Amino acid sequence: MSRDAIEVLKGTLDMLVLKILEDEPQHGYGITRRLQLLTDDALQVDEGSMYPALYRLHKRGLVEAEWFLTDGNRRAKIYSLTPAGRTQLCKEAAYWHRFSEAVGKVISPVPDAAP
Repeated sequence: MSRDAIEVLKGTLDMLVLKILEDEPQHGYGITRRLQLLTDDALQVDEGSMYPALYRLHKRGLVEAEWFLTDGNRRAKIYSLTPAGRTQLCKEAAYWHRFSEAVGKVISPVPDAAP
């Protein structure tokens, strides 16, 4: 992980994975690469975090997994969003927008209007 990489806040990795899977099914490495590309390498997640997140999401029924053979004849799991995952993504994204807006108000408060 580069020294300029931003650590993913606890609880946000699941939402980010769901968001990436909203576009198309991916395997774990593909999700990791997409996250890096979308954030210009600012967010980087190692396998020790990504695969437990995928397991959690699968266990909760938010993603489904299917084995497939790669071009190199290696087995890999591809993950896709379930309808429950889409619903959860909407809830988490709405919460995230409210949360980040509130934090923004603290960090960059609007000056008080003059009476």
